Amino acid sequence: MDGPEIFVHAVEKMSAAAREVLARRELTADDVDLFVAHQANARIVRAVGKELGVLPERLYLNVDRVANTSSASIPIALHQARGEGRLGRSGLLGVAAFGAGITWGAGVIGWRLEEE
Repeated sequence: MDGPEIFVHAVEKMSAAAREVLARRELTADDVDLFVAHQANARIVRAVGKELGVLPERLYLNVDRVANTSSASIPIALHQARGEGRLGRSGLLGVAAFGAGITWGAGVIGWRLEEE
């Protein structure tokens, strides 16, 4: 693998996919309460956030604590964000991933917790 090439490709593809899904919903990065990307490395996540215009306080990072957990990185990050009080009882989440086989995707998730 060529690390610098993968970095550029990951940032470009995740950013483009996230922009597309936001545009389809007539949303911008400002409408998203929290943005959670695949936690491959902090440089990629920060670069995607910067490309999208996500405010740093709305970008979730946990790769420094759990490393790259592959396809589990977004669910783990959501669980940790909830435990840290970064996710309220409801909100709008942006997610983006890049992974094995050079695949990528993004989504917007309406977050709502039922009574506990």
